[in-house]
Amino acid sequence: MTEVLFYHLEKRGLDEVLPVLLAKTLERGWRAVVQVGTPERVDALNRHLWAYDDHSFLPHGCSEDGYQALQPIWLTSGDDNPNGSQVRFFVDGARVEGIDEYQRAVLMFDGRDEYALAQAREDWKLTKSAGHDVTYWQQSSEGRWERKA
Repeated sequence: MTEVLFYHLEKRGLDEVLPVLLAKTLERGWRAVVQVGTPERVDALNRHLWAYDDHSFLPHGCSEDGYQALQPIWLTSGDDNPNGSQVRFFVDGARVEGIDEYQRAVLMFDGRDEYALAQAREDWKLTKSAGHDVTYWQQSSEGRWERKA
């Protein structure tokens, strides 16, 4: 079964946390797909990952960039996996579906958004009932991740 991690964002936002988790994914030798809710968000995230830190680089691409199979991180609003990723991130309202082919699925949601919370609760129930290994992580007051379930 797929290991599913739910990250409840409260202290730091997605644009700050996602690059760190993507870097850790690459350090493990894994490839990643980041699925977002809309094509517009793919464009915004693509631009953000190029400029988020002056001292580091996350190799990534999207359909406009081409070379899908060569991209260590693939950004999409669809359910594609053209780079043979082992990890799939679901952010910005992307629904957790089709995760059986992955070693790990990561759902990141904004804890200040009631709709995102409700959606994450529903995804938790669905992934748990499907028999996946599900864990829940929440930011502490210092911004560190603490396993809550």
